[in-house]
Amino acid sequence: MAEKQDYKSTMNLPQTEFPMRANLSTREPEWLRFWDEMDIYRKSLEANAGGEPFVLHDGPPYANGHIHMGTAYNKVLKDLIVKYKSMRGYYSPYVPGWDCHGQPIEHQVEKNLGPEKMAAIGQAKVRELCREYALKFVDVQREEFKRLGVRGDWNDPYLTLKPDYEAGNVEIFKKMYLDGSIHKGAKPIHWCIRCHTALAEAEIEYADETSESIYVAFAFTDATPWDAEGPVSVLIWTTTPWTLPANVAVTLADDADYVGVKLVDGRVLVMANELVEPVAAAAEWEDGDYTVLDTRVRGRELAGLHYAQPIHEGVRGVIITGDHVELSTGTGAVHTAPGHGDDDYIVGVKFDLPMVMPVLDDGTFDAGGGPFKGLGVWDANPRIIEWLGERGTLIASSKIAHSYPHCWRCKQPVIFRATEQWFVSMDKTGLRDNAMNAIDSVEWIPGWSVNRMSSMVSDRPDWCISRQRAWGVPIPVFTCAKCGETVATEATFDAVIDLFRTEGADAWFTKTPAEYLPSDTACPRCGAGVADLMPEDDIVDVWWESGVSHTAVLDAREELHRPAELYLEGSDQHRGWFQSALLTSVGAYGIAPYKGVLTHGFIVDGDGRKMSKSLGNTISPLDVIEKSGADIIRLWVASADYGQDINVSAEILDRTGEAYRRIRNTFRFLLSNLDDYDPSMAVAWDDMPELDRFALVQLSDLVDRVTTSYDDWRFHQVFHAVHGYCVTELSSFYLDVIKDRLYADAADSAGRRSAQTVVATILTALVRLIAPVLTFTTEEVWQFMPAALRGETQSVQLAGWPEVDVPSDEAATLRSAYDVLLQVRDVATKALEDARNAGAVGKSQEARLVVAGPVEVLELLTAREPSALAEMFIVSEVVVGDEAPEVTVRVEHASGEKCPRCWNWRELNDDGLCERCAEVVNALA
Repeated sequence: MAEKQDYKSTMNLPQTEFPMRANLSTREPEWLRFWDEMDIYRKSLEANAGGEPFVLHDGPPYANGHIHMGTAYNKVLKDLIVKYKSMRGYYSPYVPGWDCHGQPIEHQVEKNLGPEKMAAIGQAKVRELCREYALKFVDVQREEFKRLGVRGDWNDPYLTLKPDYEAGNVEIFKKMYLDGSIHKGAKPIHWCIRCHTALAEAEIEYADETSESIYVAFAFTDATPWDAEGPVSVLIWTTTPWTLPANVAVTLADDADYVGVKLVDGRVLVMANELVEPVAAAAEWEDGDYTVLDTRVRGRELAGLHYAQPIHEGVRGVIITGDHVELSTGTGAVHTAPGHGDDDYIVGVKFDLPMVMPVLDDGTFDAGGGPFKGLGVWDANPRIIEWLGERGTLIASSKIAHSYPHCWRCKQPVIFRATEQWFVSMDKTGLRDNAMNAIDSVEWIPGWSVNRMSSMVSDRPDWCISRQRAWGVPIPVFTCAKCGETVATEATFDAVIDLFRTEGADAWFTKTPAEYLPSDTACPRCGAGVADLMPEDDIVDVWWESGVSHTAVLDAREELHRPAELYLEGSDQHRGWFQSALLTSVGAYGIAPYKGVLTHGFIVDGDGRKMSKSLGNTISPLDVIEKSGADIIRLWVASADYGQDINVSAEILDRTGEAYRRIRNTFRFLLSNLDDYDPSMAVAWDDMPELDRFALVQLSDLVDRVTTSYDDWRFHQVFHAVHGYCVTELSSFYLDVIKDRLYADAADSAGRRSAQTVVATILTALVRLIAPVLTFTTEEVWQFMPAALRGETQSVQLAGWPEVDVPSDEAATLRSAYDVLLQVRDVATKALEDARNAGAVGKSQEARLVVAGPVEVLELLTAREPSALAEMFIVSEVVVGDEAPEVTVRVEHASGEKCPRCWNWRELNDDGLCERCAEVVNALA
């Protein structure tokens, strides 16, 4: 027996400088500099210059504040797709953008200045300050998005405040105005009394509010069928007492039965027969407090009767009928104020009712509020209720909690208020029908999202596109100062387009129309000249602004095109950007601006709650980057199913970090066993051991599975496939099995070179499969790879997509065989664990396995070399035993002795080594 000695120097132990600890927060900025220096964005476009184009059009985030987990998730998801498409050979430009106009920026400037300074400066100065604020946060967010590893044209993004973009707004307005889709009119719209502006449906959020619920008697002034019983009133129910000063009618259901309910004081209240009992319950009437009179009439029989307006003395309202009257709540008699509700407005137009509007921009009543002049609408509610009670017309009063519209910016409840605004008609030129047809031509991801989009477009009202603010793109029309006529022609639009393109929209507020309109511009009604034209004060809705990016960006930039292949945003954008882009594109061009739309859920905490500062459950992506690195965020993005709300918490990110470490450790093992390998040493398929061939089949299957998941937009399946492969197929099986060959065989032996060939193939494929996700780590892996494996490719992002071709017939045979062999291995692993726990063996190399089982299993085992089975099971010997109904494995201690070099139990030579190790050591000597 040879003297005990250290054989470490004779082993092929793993060697790599690829660090075990990621230190992502420190290393990632180095890779950002590396990409900047090589101009990775331009390089990726040049590499695919002749490829099929794929344009993912960026929906612009708001240039206000730092990024949050929602914006981080969104941008990383986009980057993942663009990088995947680019690695597949598509020409995939990505132009990031920012929404730079709108009330939040103007509000922040006002807040910074204070109300006195804000009131003292002119509109041009306000716009200058808003521009500075927006550009400041464009720079802030640009650096934060870049820190996430997002690749794009960061040096030339699109900004909605740029002159060319502002001109694009006018191009679409021109097309749709001249086609008859855009008009000006007085109509009730959502109005924010805090922000002093109209709001579109997309700018409304719903939250619970507690409102007054009152039943009020309006006394008839005309004869009714119940006059013989006492004084008669129609009973209405409302949750908005402040709208009563604007009442002009009461609407009944045409075919419903109406009855008189006589109270003990002799008054008769008219209401729908179906609702008598609910009204009695609300008013807390006992059985003896009221009597339902026999006379019943249909709603239409009462139409035309008049009643005393409940607030204004001497004013009368009229009874009408309408289809919107429901008999599920209330009294069946609907208080109607056309200036304060959409249904009221529609029925008001039908019956030519006056549209009274006593509420000012700030939510206070003018003289039309009668006794409540000067009060704000919310303050007026209790006063109105008290006032009605004093006059005996208040029948019942309570409070109800219900969902109520709120301004999406200031979070305050809004009101419905009729003002003169600019609208896009949904029906006048067939826009609704055309948009519905366009929706059917688009791929919606997930598939159910088409239903959400369709329902929103089919049910939406006309789009109010005017806003009463300073910071934005003006409505590009003029008003005649002499007669009030709107002046807007092809020539005036073209002049404004030219003005905006050369000087920006600020010029609208600093120049007179005579300075840029054609000199022969005149009012079509009274003939007044250009000197008598006044520019419109209102600006366009910010959703209009972002929506026209299909023209202002996709059409305007040479590297892009319309329609884009994909729009991608959160599910709230079905009523926002997805819809504004659709309506402006269909309105101007007759087609959708996108071929596909991918929607992701909202970011919520680990318990599914919305993130908010008040709950203390917010997580900043900047904090995560500083602590753990951007690749942890990127892996979290890929691991989540975007088809539902996405959970994030410290615990979830910790689990993501654990998954990351498993993937990183796999890369480190692969790299560490290729230190002495280059592709010239590769072993051909036919010369490989069967186990190595099966490993390539598994890799080929992974490539196919991952590629399909990317193509099907199933990115969480990409994560699970790669992570599962690293843990199950590699760490727990193949890489564990081949360690003996890699470490103990002769460095240049056929068996070791075969294993290295597979390891190199796995490495070069795996690093590219996960590169769109782990953009920093895979670059690090790529640069640590042997130069011969990288070739001339400077970055993993330029390395293309992996293909692992295996003979299909043989691959099928191997899959079938190893499906059984791996099941046997699982039984053996459990038996070895039990034997270790019982003290029968220590390491698995000490074991000898006797396998019994069905004949077809035994045949598979017998067909393989004993040494191959011993390697696969990581034991000293595998013996094929007797036939049995199911697979069983008996563990025995191996014969022979432990080889001090490879630790396998073998018959040792005189030098104290197993035959394999003796040959290697002697050759080295």
